[in-house]
Order: sequence, then structure tokens, then C-alpha cells
Amino acid sequence: MSDRTWIGWPVFRQLTGGDKLARGAAARSRRTERIQPRIRNADRVVKSVCPYCAVGCAQNVYVCDDKVIQIEGDPDSPVSRGRLCPKGSASLQLTTGSARQYRVKYRRPFGTDWEDLDLDQAMDMIADRVIESRRRGWQQEIDGKQTRRTLGFAGLGGATLDNEENYLIKKLFTALGAIQIENQARI
Repeated sequence: MSDRTWIGWPVFRQLTGGDKLARGAAARSRRTERIQPRIRNADRVVKSVCPYCAVGCAQNVYVCDDKVIQIEGDPDSPVSRGRLCPKGSASLQLTTGSARQYRVKYRRPFGTDWEDLDLDQAMDMIADRVIESRRRGWQQEIDGKQTRRTLGFAGLGGATLDNEENYLIKKLFTALGAIQIENQARI
């Protein structure tokens, strides 16, 4: 060890320099001087809301080349004031994590094995089933009174959806003729 090595120690810099509380230069090392913020390459910031619970904490989503590179709490939010819980702080993994699924797992009726489906194929299957359930369960009238409804399917919204999203889901299911529409936030 060189006789001059101790000059680089943070405690020595704190005691001999102008940063007596070690909140600035005394606490810095060569390594910390090289550290860059994760968001330095971001092309744009997209405002979003955390998807996990009904609190609605605001998030800043940093995007570079159309890929999400960082998600942080939005300090302008009156709800969360830039803070996120551990789940919200880890929401970057929803978009970039190695466990993210890009295919749909499907098990056929009475089947025992799961198979992978493309998202487009799964969406087409859902649409076909909604149309068929609506057709089979359609009630044009009951006891001579016009009803124009179906009991073939129902809608259940989630607590993470905001008022506008729940409104649109309600409108969609009403337009399809469903009358059993509820929201999990009320349950």
C-alpha cells in the first residue's frame, strides 16, 4: 500500500475538504463519477399508471427506440408523488422480463396438456366464442316484452382499471347485449 493511498479515502476527504457532512465530493469515488442514469438514452417519456392495484400510482415510462428502458414513479402525481411500492417499482419486468410470455397457453376441453397459441389465434377464438354464446343465448323477447339481451356471457372488470376503461367495457358488453356486468372494485 502506498503512503499516499489514504488521501483517496472518503473519510480523509471529508475531514480535510470543504464537504464536512460527506454529502458531495467527499462521498464520491472514481466509480461513482462514471455512473450514468438509466434514463440518459431515453427518446421520450410516456405517462402511465401502475397496473397492480386500485390506488393508481402514476409512472413515467422511459422509452428508447420504441423499447421500455426504465419505469419510475411520477413526481407530478398527486396520488403517489413519485413513489411506488415494491410491485410498482418492479413493473419494468412486465415489459422486459425474461418471464414475459408472448404466446397464450391453451388447454382444450377435457384435455390434460397445455399448448402454445399465437395471440392472434387466441383473440380469434375468443371472438368466435363470444359471437356463438351471444347467438345461442339471445333473448329477443320474454313474455311478449322486447328484451334484446343475452345471458350467454357476463363481464367482470378489474380494480386496476380506471373509470374511463370501466365505462368503455360497460359500453362494449351492453352493446353486445350482456346484462350481467360487474366490477371487481365494488365486490
